[in-house]
Amino acid sequence: MAKKKDDGTKVIADNRKARFAYAIDDTLEAGIMLTGSEVKSLRGGKSTISESYAQAKDGELFLVNAYIPEYNEASRFNHEPKRTRKLLVHKREAAKLAAATQREGMTLIPLKMYFNARGVAKVELGIAKGKKLHDKRETEKQRDWARDKARLLRNRG
Repeated sequence: MAKKKDDGTKVIADNRKARFAYAIDDTLEAGIMLTGSEVKSLRGGKSTISESYAQAKDGELFLVNAYIPEYNEASRFNHEPKRTRKLLVHKREAAKLAAATQREGMTLIPLKMYFNARGVAKVELGIAKGKKLHDKRETEKQRDWARDKARLLRNRG
């Protein structure tokens, strides 16, 4: 099942590797255009967005390679698990993001998929640039030092 948070959001899928592999500059919330069986399947919480990305095409944004499993009770009206899904953003935002991805070598990575307080499926997109190997090592060193520092302070009293 999906995890429910205090502010009424219910996290469906989380891309934990994204913050390690990419330097996230900015985040953006977008709606997803889904079919009925996809929404039912998302409520089960078995979807993954770890290998997915967002792509700009013809002034619109699309979520590519996101896995939403088939809903067993949908029978013949089921959906394709890895189909391309349209993201719902304003035209100006879509144009700005498309320009950023083409000009600056940035990519759009989904960080989190969730149901908001009203029960609408949303995706949190990150405008990111890929990290080099030495950047990833530096991030790991910082994380390890923060963990050790917290342990030392906790032991000290």
